[in-house]
Amino acid sequence: MSTKETLIEALKAKKAPIAVLGLGYVGLPLAVVFAEAGFQVMGIDPDSRKVDCLNQGVSYIPDVKTEVVEKLVRSGNLKATTDFSVLQDMAAVSICVPTPLRKTGDPDMSFILSATEELTKYMHPGMVIVLESTTYPGTTREVLLTKLGSERGLRVGEDWFLAFSPERVDPGREDFTTINTPKVMGGITEACGEVASIWYEGAIETIHRVSSAEAAELAKLLENTFRMINIGLVNELAIMCERLGVDVWEVIDAAATKPFGFMKFTPGPGLGGHCIPIDPLYLSWKMKSFHYNARFIELASEINTNMPRYVVSRVMEALNDRSKALKGSKILVLGAAYKPDIDDIRESPALDVIGLLQQKGGIVQYHDPYIPHIYHEVDGWYLDSVQDVMQAARDADAVVIITNHKVYDYQAIVDASAFVFDSRNATRNVANSADKVVRL
Repeated sequence: MSTKETLIEALKAKKAPIAVLGLGYVGLPLAVVFAEAGFQVMGIDPDSRKVDCLNQGVSYIPDVKTEVVEKLVRSGNLKATTDFSVLQDMAAVSICVPTPLRKTGDPDMSFILSATEELTKYMHPGMVIVLESTTYPGTTREVLLTKLGSERGLRVGEDWFLAFSPERVDPGREDFTTINTPKVMGGITEACGEVASIWYEGAIETIHRVSSAEAAELAKLLENTFRMINIGLVNELAIMCERLGVDVWEVIDAAATKPFGFMKFTPGPGLGGHCIPIDPLYLSWKMKSFHYNARFIELASEINTNMPRYVVSRVMEALNDRSKALKGSKILVLGAAYKPDIDDIRESPALDVIGLLQQKGGIVQYHDPYIPHIYHEVDGWYLDSVQDVMQAARDADAVVIITNHKVYDYQAIVDASAFVFDSRNATRNVANSADKVVRL
């Protein structure tokens, strides 16, 4: 049998040992899904704390239950290590490492490059590698193939196989998870796409094949660019509605009654998470090398990035209407996570809002039931979540709702507060709120 046929046979029989590089919000759920499907999975991460937790059967990610990890570890289907040399025994490798942006707006490829460097040391025939990290079109071919393909004279599509399959993790979501969210798969060659798809079909319900790695890379960027631009649109609508004296939430709800041709998006204090604020800028950065300006992306990014500053300006105006200055006022920020009911603070607009309120002289506290502490490395400030949210609301001159967690009793919070600025329309069903609440 050929190398390809031998590998496919092992993957179908689930006898091919699997490695997942990176055990964060993407890598750990993927490792668990493969292990639950019957594969022998080795998670690899340089963070010894994550590795120790997993080997003890403990999950550190809310979307993955500890009892599931404990069962898989006990069965031997899931293990973890900081030792990359185990790659020499692996037949299949998923790369799930972070891809942040630098302060200059260009992609930080250091995590992908580091993972690739480790892989080059242990490359062998009969290996399939899938990159899941969101990145600019061409990364799989230009970075991974160039580096890995130069090692040991192995021929891609014959001796080893390389593909891109973008992660689609939405933290906190229960209806669509790793196992039932369709996976796009694009190989460097036809054979690469075939092998990678057969592997993933052993654990994930739906695989959608595309013709190339570049098509798969661009599909992911389109998904998040679509969301970024539409959020930018409704954020600008919120600014326009405020000047026109119209309730933006009423306008959006009215438009959403149309059963076709409209998709509801809502405004907010800014974008958060590791995808929507960042991924479209990978595409914008890439297009600059083709002397093309991605105008929709740049404009939406400008609007969305300015929303924390707009929120703070509205809070200042509302305090002024109540004969108070922001400087010296006690401000309670409700919610620090970038979206409701999760503990993920990556790129959260709450960080910018808190920082700007502090810069303007506000005495800021925050509460988040999922995030007990915040340390802002860039600006150097540290805050603990207040213990008693109701007492903090009573003591504050203003409560600013940034994340609309479901656990909050918004009626009680409004009743206890002197004034509430609601950037998420969380208080829409609160009674007797007209004089106390200002909405975005």
